[in-house]
Amino acid sequence: MRRTSFANWPCSVARTMDLLGDWWTPLVLREAFYGIRRFDTFQQELGIARNTLSERLRRLVEAGLMEKRVYETAPVRHEYLLTESGREFYQVILVMTRWGDRWLAEDAGPPVLTRHTACDHDFQAEVVCSHCKGPVAWQDVVPRPGPGYPSRLLSRPDIRERFGLDGADGGRDADRSSGGAAEA
Repeated sequence: MRRTSFANWPCSVARTMDLLGDWWTPLVLREAFYGIRRFDTFQQELGIARNTLSERLRRLVEAGLMEKRVYETAPVRHEYLLTESGREFYQVILVMTRWGDRWLAEDAGPPVLTRHTACDHDFQAEVVCSHCKGPVAWQDVVPRPGPGYPSRLLSRPDIRERFGLDGADGGRDADRSSGGAAEA
């Protein structure tokens, strides 16, 4: 079966999911954040098939989230290190963890806590505005086309409505007041 590629879509969520591909890839990254670097240890910790792990690591290296580095020459063995891009993905893992801890944790509570070493307290990720540092919730956000949005699409009435151009709000005000989900 051929996988649909969303790499050229004007949506960062679609492009990110195209990169991640499946549920194994974020788990490989999670293990890297826990300090795992070697193929055999990834495989042991995740219980993942060798061919699947090889593909996921290859994809992460090609995408620039991990770097493959030789750590032994006889025989040649590699370790996988997070790049700057890969390290920044930790914020995504933290937000996914917070959601999972709230909505999917069992009665015993979260399986892993995260401690901020600067203040020596356990914490949960929060999404805040980069400008005012206030908390961000879906009902407080309106999408706008950015500089990378294809200009050829901005003439389409459905796109103009989605972004509230020409005074249209795409029905988002009604969604916000009724508790419905706004389209992102």
